[in-house]
Amino acid sequence: MAAQARDGTRARRPREPHRLFWAAVAAPGILWLCVLFIVPFYVILAIAGGYVNQVFGYPVAVWDPLRWSPANFSAAWHDVAGTGAFVLPILGRTAWYVAAASALSLLIAYPAAYFVARFAGRRKGFFLVLLIAPFWVSYMMRMLAWIGLLSTDGYLNKALAFLHLDGLLTALPLLHLGKPPFDWLGGLSVTVILGLVYGYIPYLILVLYAGLDRIDPALIEAGRDLGLGRLRTFLRVTLPLSRQPIVTGMLITVLPMLGDYFTNELLSGTTGTTMIGNVIDEQLNTPGLQGQGAIFSLLLLLVLVPPMIWYVASTNRASREASQ
Repeated sequence: MAAQARDGTRARRPREPHRLFWAAVAAPGILWLCVLFIVPFYVILAIAGGYVNQVFGYPVAVWDPLRWSPANFSAAWHDVAGTGAFVLPILGRTAWYVAAASALSLLIAYPAAYFVARFAGRRKGFFLVLLIAPFWVSYMMRMLAWIGLLSTDGYLNKALAFLHLDGLLTALPLLHLGKPPFDWLGGLSVTVILGLVYGYIPYLILVLYAGLDRIDPALIEAGRDLGLGRLRTFLRVTLPLSRQPIVTGMLITVLPMLGDYFTNELLSGTTGTTMIGNVIDEQLNTPGLQGQGAIFSLLLLLVLVPPMIWYVASTNRASREASQ
């Protein structure tokens, strides 16, 4: 009887789809990835290993890897570490801007996401609409709105003068604001950093909210039942459980910040705040320098690959631990 029951169970168990079925399902995504990532990536490699047409100044791609020239690699290396190098300080400035902007974004986004996930209650949908609303406006329009806000006769300077805070900001040496009314668009690092925060923080808030909302409230209640206060429950339970969303959100915001050039171009546009994205954009639009721009694009990609690999590995490890 037991054997018959087991046979009946096996007979009723649904058959799993064949591997070819899942391959067919994944085929459109794989094709899309090849067309929009692998092919453009190889084009960048071909331009980086190619040469420049001496008559017209446009880059000539070399598709055979055996014929790639090291000329663009050598020129890019001299821009980084050779005589008259100018890229290395820009790389350091970019790292500083991204680190400051990502840290400030996390300090702002985590409390906002935590409030919506834990305390919004029936108004959670309303707050989610407010969080998603910035996505309905293009990034360029949001940055252009800041130009009117931060101009010398803009609303920010008027508000600071009305609240008598302009003197306090003048006394802060790290901001280098000068005398009021402040020229926020005159090449200030703080303007570029705040612009990066404003541009990318919605992505971070949504990722953090999605992670915090999935935390089982029973775990938090268990911590409270064990005698932990609100702060210790947050530090011992909520914060460790939200580590993966924090890592995911930081990667989603940090990676585009590293290659950003539009924010600095609109809110500053001076050489004192140039980021590596501005260097790449300028070289790609300068005749004869497109090959070096391709090299720096690959260099930026090499910087981004290790954290992405670490994220994938940590995510897989967390998934295996959760399934055990």
